[in-house]
Amino acid sequence: MEGLYLNSGIQQVGIGVPNIPEIWTWYRRSFGMDVRIFDEAAPAPLMTRYTGGVIHERTATLAMSMNGGGGFEIWQFTSRSTEKARFELQLGDLGLTICKIKSRDVHASYSYLIAQGAQVLGAPKKDQIGKWSFFVKDPNDNLFQIVEGRSWFGNTNHPSMCGGVCGMTIGVSDMAKSLSLYRDILGYELVELDHVNTFEDFGDLPAGDGSFRRVRLTHPSVRNGSFSELLGITEIELVQSLDRTDVKRIFQDRFWGDWGFIHLCFDIQGMDAFQKACENAGFPFTVDSANSFQMGSASGRFSYIEDPDGTWIEFVETHKVPILKKIGWYVQLKPNRAWKPLPKWMLKAMRFNRVKD
Repeated sequence: MEGLYLNSGIQQVGIGVPNIPEIWTWYRRSFGMDVRIFDEAAPAPLMTRYTGGVIHERTATLAMSMNGGGGFEIWQFTSRSTEKARFELQLGDLGLTICKIKSRDVHASYSYLIAQGAQVLGAPKKDQIGKWSFFVKDPNDNLFQIVEGRSWFGNTNHPSMCGGVCGMTIGVSDMAKSLSLYRDILGYELVELDHVNTFEDFGDLPAGDGSFRRVRLTHPSVRNGSFSELLGITEIELVQSLDRTDVKRIFQDRFWGDWGFIHLCFDIQGMDAFQKACENAGFPFTVDSANSFQMGSASGRFSYIEDPDGTWIEFVETHKVPILKKIGWYVQLKPNRAWKPLPKWMLKAMRFNRVKD
């Protein structure tokens, strides 16, 4: 496999929070993100480039849904307070704006979240290609879009009808430059939607004024790789404001790990080849663990780049993952094996790591 790399899809979205136990309870009840892959409290020495040159302490929990989709890496500083943006985020601001959660039945998910008292921003609507979705805020004011699921791993019968992460909306300043990363390097080659919307089209979202170009990228089928069947089909939606003059970078003057969506992480195999591809395209690694890095009971190599607007994009090449921690069952992923999907029965055993309320 020398010279080749594989992107299996969105592994997880990093979410900086002020209180992990409180928000994870909400994520479990609202979305069914109740399987704990790891939790760990430790310093973050490799991230000082983005934490003011200081090694800060943190605690992190990786949670997933056995319905399939990417997970949440819920992240909290313990050596400092978690800082929130000093301005109200609006559509078109630069960075990770809206996390997409897949649903088996968007209208049923809407009814469930309404009944739970969630802050739902308008009823389900169809987009320009006829797909239903609606928006909801978590208790920390992070925006989520509940969308029609394209692929499923299992069925947990969670009443929300939701699965895990299936995409991300990202504010960009130059569509062509951003496409050179998300389409050309990360392989989201299928353009599903390319449309200009006015701010009225976004209903109750904080959209500001003017018009916006939306480009939705996806891939037509589940990719290859150890966790590809669990992660499923994912999408990237790029939003560029065409009129706003007050566009801001969401993490301007803040640290990685602060309040909000801190990174978008992709599951990668062939990290050395992938690093060369990123460098040749003008996106060098800014952080690289180089060898295997321990993260709780999991391990792997991780790296970061910045997209053309400075948004943090993480890549993880998994080396070891817990399947059933109670009995010490871990899977070591060998390079020649990691290109193929793990057996479904093996991945389904992770359900025994479920945290119940």
